[in-house]
Amino acid sequence: MNIEDMDVFKVSHSLTLKVYSQTKKYPVEERFGLTSQMRRAASSVPMNLMEGSHRNNRKEYKQFVGIAKGSAAELKYQLLLSNDLGYLNKDTFQELFVITQRILQMLEKLNSSLQSKTGTGNRST
Repeated sequence: MNIEDMDVFKVSHSLTLKVYSQTKKYPVEERFGLTSQMRRAASSVPMNLMEGSHRNNRKEYKQFVGIAKGSAAELKYQLLLSNDLGYLNKDTFQELFVITQRILQMLEKLNSSLQSKTGTGNRST
């Protein structure tokens, strides 16, 4: 299965688009701070999934899934910070936070499937 067909890729790409859209509304002084960091963290998830899926072996793929997990966790904090700073309304924060949590769970499942020595390394997560 192609990475583009996997739910974890589709959901993380969609989240990236939402983060870009929401951060357009952030204060101008955050352009090179929180706005940039959030966009990089969000886009890092599908980018690392794409790159990892095109690597030579399961071990390399798993490493990139780990990087994607780290980026999703980073975004989770940035969403909390954005909420506390009043840059996101409550509903938007909740939506983005829940999606990020879901992605983290999906990445963990993908990571487990890649770790399994007896499994096929199914990339259909």
